[in-house]
Amino acid sequence: MDRFVWPVRVYYEDTDSGGVVYYANYLKFMERARTEWLRARGFEQDVLLNEQRLMFAVRSLTVDYHRPARFNDLLAVLSQVVEARGASLLFEQTIRRDLSAEVLCSARIKVACIDAETFRARRIPRQLMGEIGGIVGEP
Repeated sequence: MDRFVWPVRVYYEDTDSGGVVYYANYLKFMERARTEWLRARGFEQDVLLNEQRLMFAVRSLTVDYHRPARFNDLLAVLSQVVEARGASLLFEQTIRRDLSAEVLCSARIKVACIDAETFRARRIPRQLMGEIGGIVGEP
């Protein structure tokens, strides 16, 4: 598996007074896509929290805004893990207008696996790492 694609429709609530997507909402779209990426691999975040006491949290990110998305646009959020370490994943995510080549926003987002009780870094579960290993190669 390489890139995961998640469609997003821009609603009025996602835009500013000019009908353009508010900058922080691109991060919400990316968050949803990472959740769906995980779900597509058979992992639900509430189950991981309740059964294994682990969570994922954004540790760092860099984002570039290229072109505006507008009310009622259909977007495609492309997500790809480019690095997997013991307790973190590095995603490259791109938001395009539909599935065209027009890039609206791009980001590199490092997500940490943390213990739900202590909020300290914790190794990504072996089963999930096995899924990811086929994508990027285990460290």
